[in-house]
Amino acid sequence: MKGKVIRCPWCEGFEEYINYHDEEWGRPVHDDRVHFEFIVLEGAQAGLSWSTILKKRGGYRKAFFNFDVDRVAKMRASDVNKLMKNPEIVRNRLKIESTISNAKQFILLQREFGSFDKYIWSFVDNTPVQNNFSSLKEVPASTVISDQISKDLKKRGFRFVGTTIIYAYMQACGLVNDHLKTCFLHEKVSQKVQQKRR
Repeated sequence: MKGKVIRCPWCEGFEEYINYHDEEWGRPVHDDRVHFEFIVLEGAQAGLSWSTILKKRGGYRKAFFNFDVDRVAKMRASDVNKLMKNPEIVRNRLKIESTISNAKQFILLQREFGSFDKYIWSFVDNTPVQNNFSSLKEVPASTVISDQISKDLKKRGFRFVGTTIIYAYMQACGLVNDHLKTCFLHEKVSQKVQQKRR
């Protein structure tokens, strides 16, 4: 009889949450579309639970053209008004408007650095930070690096990119491996990083 799979306790609750943990969270992202998606979703989460946002993820993909940053950047006030009536996303005007303005800043970053990916990974020297936490109590809400990224993004005109939001984004996109040591994925994610270094 196989032993029970041990995961990070935060994902226990419903199947979609478990799948997200097992298949995405903490895996290094190098696709600008996915980076933009998580910048939007983590910003939308402010003041809410991640499970709420995860359940609305499909709605966000429909509302924001599958996170096509060029199309989102061209959205207008009339689009914002329509989205304020859309129950499939978080109907917060400031968050919706920031998605559009952040898309414009995202494109400027892509032009400056060649890709958002190159820009964001430079903060961790292109290698995920490997943590070894035993419990959720040890996991920080922010770090010196998330402070630096947050400060730089704000300077560039991004909104809803506070240091706590950015640290959650870093965890999601694998810039940091915060799977607990007890989680079956901690070693797997760490090993993949080691293999790429060779």
